[in-house]
Amino acid sequence: KEAGITDYCGGFATTAGIGIEKWKEKFRSEHNDYKVIMLEALADRLSEAFAELLHEKVRKEYWGYVPNENLSKEELLKVKYQGIRPALGYPACPEHSEKENLFNLLKAEEVGIILTEHFAMYPNASVSGEYFVHPDSRYFGLERISKDQVEDYAKRKGKSVEFIEKFLPANMNYK
Repeated sequence: KEAGITDYCGGFATTAGIGIEKWKEKFRSEHNDYKVIMLEALADRLSEAFAELLHEKVRKEYWGYVPNENLSKEELLKVKYQGIRPALGYPACPEHSEKENLFNLLKAEEVGIILTEHFAMYPNASVSGEYFVHPDSRYFGLERISKDQVEDYAKRKGKSVEFIEKFLPANMNYK
């Protein structure tokens, strides 16, 4: 606020998987694995597509920080838009339990997206993440972290070291 710069951050959760279980069961009972796989793939793609559309609407309309953006498919794939849309549980924020905070803020369960005890999303055809719109926002990957960093993170998060280690095993530089 003191800098006089307008900036935004937010979150989202989308799904195209509500109600497909009955169809998957029907196809399984018919021994038609192909239809099960195709239905899952279609639901996944639709959820991802809606997340992309929502992100575009945020950029151009809802927050409107780039109202005249006109990017090609290639530019979109190369992330030439302003800001980033990282997904919790992926390289920039690999710790899946952070989804719990996002889901609480968004009230995602009210629209039918829940988290499992291991923070996987259900229905499976769901996408969630955060929006950071600052022009200098860039994707990055969390490198290996040491025990003292895990301990500090656990303390700040109010969780045990064991809890953090459970959800960050690929990022620890110790065993």
